[in-house]
Amino acid sequence: MKNTIFTGAGVAIVTPMFPDGSINYEKLGELIDFNIDNGTDAIVICGTTGESATMTDEEHVECIRYAVEKANKRVPVIAGTGSNDTKYAVELSKEAEKIGADALLLVTPYYNKTSQEGLIRHFTQIADAVNIPIILYNVPSRTGVNISVDTIAKLAEHKNICAVKEASGNISSIAKIAAVCGDKIDIYSGNDDQIVPIMALGGKGVISVLSNCMPFETHEICSLCLENKYDEARAKALSLLDFTNKLFSDVNPIPVKQALNFMGFEVGKCRLPLVDMSESAASSLRESMVKLGLVK
Repeated sequence: MKNTIFTGAGVAIVTPMFPDGSINYEKLGELIDFNIDNGTDAIVICGTTGESATMTDEEHVECIRYAVEKANKRVPVIAGTGSNDTKYAVELSKEAEKIGADALLLVTPYYNKTSQEGLIRHFTQIADAVNIPIILYNVPSRTGVNISVDTIAKLAEHKNICAVKEASGNISSIAKIAAVCGDKIDIYSGNDDQIVPIMALGGKGVISVLSNCMPFETHEICSLCLENKYDEARAKALSLLDFTNKLFSDVNPIPVKQALNFMGFEVGKCRLPLVDMSESAASSLRESMVKLGLVK
């Protein structure tokens, strides 16, 4: 049995931007404090929601460094260091470990893609190069690659591969992972609308977009599940479902940045090629937030 990196809700935190597209580190610090002060159980920096795909190498490293220093051991900091280039992922992962990240989040290779054997070699080479825990990130809708249950089972034998963030949406596959791997690997939901069913299968929590706006409530859903209070957790999750769905009504992180701006956080826009929501979609998002009391 491996040590669990965190239980509960880890926020896949956005990267605030100035109007010129540069990173607003002061605002990032405000978001980190807001999340930690409201119950978030881990900070995931430089993930998909953090727009890592458009960061320079220097920005990527500096964001990880900033998050580690700002969190100051209050909660674990998990650094997104995945790439479709194995050598680059190794180098970035080693740098994140050196900076002080508590764990790594490694997305599957994208665009060039690979076979299941390629996935095993890719993740194993990265895992061999570091001495901190690794969370595999399975999100085939983004990458075009799905990590099979058998591949996860093989990778779970590595001492540093401790968890998988499952954003495939395939509950049957996730159930098989739980059945086959047992306590050799932890499972985190990668979808905010599947926290309760995945935790009912033994999942440890969620890596969440919703937590950016509602950290306490997302943490609470996870806590209720961990306490086997599934009726309450389900009711809470369903009460937030409309807003959760609105956060994915456009390409992530476009809606969550818009939501945070509605809340007054002034996180700016996304970098191109991501563009603003349509006026009608933004209006619908705001209406959902008004109903929850997030904005007036």
